[in-house]
Formats: sequence, structure tokens, C-alpha cells
Amino acid sequence: MSEDLKKYDKSLLQDLLKTMMRIRRFEEKAAQAYGLRKFGGFCHLYIGQEAVAAGSVAAVNLENDYIITAYRDHGHALAVGMSPDTVMAELFGRIDGCSRGKGGSMHLFDADKHFYGGHGIVGAHIPLAAGMALKIKYHEEPGVVLCFFGDGAIHQGSFHETLNMASVWKLPVVYICENNHYGMGTDFRRVSSQPQLYKMADSYRMAGREVNGMDALEVYDNVVEAASQVRQDNVPALIEMKTYRYQGHSMSDPAKYRTKDEVAEYKNQDPIVILKDRMTEAGLLDEQEYKKLDNEMKNAAKDSVEFAEKSKRPELKTMFEDVFA
Repeated sequence: MSEDLKKYDKSLLQDLLKTMMRIRRFEEKAAQAYGLRKFGGFCHLYIGQEAVAAGSVAAVNLENDYIITAYRDHGHALAVGMSPDTVMAELFGRIDGCSRGKGGSMHLFDADKHFYGGHGIVGAHIPLAAGMALKIKYHEEPGVVLCFFGDGAIHQGSFHETLNMASVWKLPVVYICENNHYGMGTDFRRVSSQPQLYKMADSYRMAGREVNGMDALEVYDNVVEAASQVRQDNVPALIEMKTYRYQGHSMSDPAKYRTKDEVAEYKNQDPIVILKDRMTEAGLLDEQEYKKLDNEMKNAAKDSVEFAEKSKRPELKTMFEDVFA
């Protein structure tokens, strides 16, 4: 098992582990703050899916490439390098948040880091990714767009219309479906005539592949390959990441539509534990180093809450600022 880690730089492995742990500890703290009613509104946690954001973002160069995602966006925001303080302040609706407290959990954004959201309407950002890719192609830039969405979005018309157009126009997009098994509370197999979602790529003459989304290195390798192929062949691609969210659809969902045994089964495939064990077996990490890193991430999450609580609420006059239409 340890032999296959030799092809990776140690710094990459450390970064992947650190990113996943940062997301996990941030999310746990956000859930706690929400439970204490320190902020309200919608809040969709990413716990369990960390390997997808960490592995995918590490596979591209955000000097040239772009990221866009849906409403379960905390993990992607932290993976692109946004400050936990800024993200938590946005959740709290405070002026120091990345959207000045007016976007909240579902609308995280950082254009300087080529992170274009955080979008609340299911599937509505999928055409936006095509528009971003058209800009790249029009200006003959080297970038690609990674467009993340859930299995619930794959049955929207916007998905099919956009993949058709992206294929016809040969746009540089990697569409990444994070199949966490449930669209809100509905098992994806109950509503999809093709449960192997990656095979829908065949309909639009693009490459499709299924990836274990609980394994950060498998995610990384496949996104590197897919992005490279998209750049080389000028044809978009579709990746289905098989993953699992440990929490309900949102903070208000008790997730009674699944069994405790099912959740426990997937927790036995925890993405953080998988990479930690492989690094430990390869002699690249010991328990003391892991605990030190974990404490660092816990403190960062704790500090982000304190930062958010100290940040002021937006003044009433800001309601009409940043409005473009």
C-alpha cells in the first residue's frame, strides 16, 4: 500500500490531508455555531465529501483555471485557499465575510482566487461554467473550468442543455458530479433512469468516468488526467465522484430516510482516515504529527468563529450596494 505513494510529492500528500482536516474542523464548528443559533438561514455541510474538493482543486492551477460550484460550497471555498475567518464571517452574515455578509452559506465567492461561487439554485450554475469556458476559449487562454454539482442537479434541464452545447462548442470544462447518494432525501437510484451517472457523457460525445470520491489521491489523479485531456482535445468531460455526506441535506434535515448502518458503513471509508493511514504506513506521518495538525485545524476553526462574532453586521445602507441588475 505504501509503495504507491512514492509517485507523489510529500508536500502534495501533506496539503491534501491538511485541506481535508481544515474543512472537517471548520464544518464541525459551523454546525455547532448554527445549533447555538449564532447564525441562521440555509446551511449545507460538506462533512464526508472532503476528498472531492481537496483532490480536485489540488489537480489544477488557479492561475489559469477556474472553480464554480453549488450551495454545498464551504469545502471548495476552503480548498481554493479562502480564509476560514472570511468564510465563517459570511456564514454569520457579517461585513468581513467574502460577500460582505449578504450572501451567506450558499454564496461564497472569491474572484481573485478564480472561485466563482457558491450558487443556490440547483443546476443553475452549470450553464455559467460553460460561459466561463467560452471566455477561456475565445481569448485562447490555457485554463479549464471545474464545475461541481450534486446528483440532484444531474436531472435538471440545465445540465443536459449545457453539456450538449459544451460538446458542440468544444468548451474546456470538467463537469464533476458529487454523487452523495441523496438529492435532498431522495435516493438517486429512485429517480435516475441511468444510475451510473457518468455514462450520461456518452449522450454528448464526451469522456465520462466514475471515481471513488472518498479517496483524495484517486480524485487527484483522475482530475489531473481529465483536465489534461480537455486541454489537449478541446472536448469537455464528465466525472462522477461517488461520495457520501454524513449529515442531512441541510441543518434542518434529520436524515431519517437512511439507516444508521448505512452511515456507519461510509464512515468506515472516511477520506481523512484513508489518507492518514496510507501516509502512516509509508512512514510519512506519525500520530504526534497528526495530532499537532489536528489541533492546528481545530484552533483555526475556533478562531474563525471568534473573528465572525467580532465582525460588525452590515449597515442598512449597504442593502442597495453591489447590485448590478
